[in-house]
Amino acid sequence: MLKIVVCVSGGGTNLQAIIDRIADKTITNTEIAAVISNNQGAYALERAKNAGIPSYCISPKEYESRELFNKAFVEKMMALAPDLIVLAGFLVTIPPEMIQKFPFRIINIHPSLIPSFCGVGYYGLKVHEGALARGVKVTGATVHFVDEGTDTGPIILQKAVAVKEGDTPKTLQQRVMEEAEWVILPKAINLIANNRITVKDKAVHVTE
Repeated sequence: MLKIVVCVSGGGTNLQAIIDRIADKTITNTEIAAVISNNQGAYALERAKNAGIPSYCISPKEYESRELFNKAFVEKMMALAPDLIVLAGFLVTIPPEMIQKFPFRIINIHPSLIPSFCGVGYYGLKVHEGALARGVKVTGATVHFVDEGTDTGPIILQKAVAVKEGDTPKTLQQRVMEEAEWVILPKAINLIANNRITVKDKAVHVTE
């Protein structure tokens, strides 16, 4: 059984997709051990409560320095001892120490086709604003392993989504979530839970 901890900063729609896909057995061999948010007001914490999942808020605002926050965050994660950490809209930089302690055991969902519209400064609506400003016809989402860089880890899955005439950042964000994020994040978790993902020389191999 794959024990996962989901980290989320906001509404938790990707968390809900994971909860729903475990419930309907699209994701097998997986349990959510806990949800962690850096935001006490995150609706994701309500979603966790409704699903009977333990949840914790660890906010940088509660610590005198980023170092102290990082220490508390890493200690909580080590205590939870997950097999996989899932970043589902988590707007906090993961401490290098955590990446070292969980090599190829942290995954992230990003709302673009990496390497487009990713890296420092590209998060939330800013990703979709960037895509529309560039005039791209196709965008999408990417699930990747987390390394020390920003959106630079090995890519697990990607799914393309069409950009439509008249799209706003909001409408594009919603379509990318519905057509890509909520599909490939559960799929990636299921692949990992069933030992169908291997990483060799920073390249991901999927066995069907």
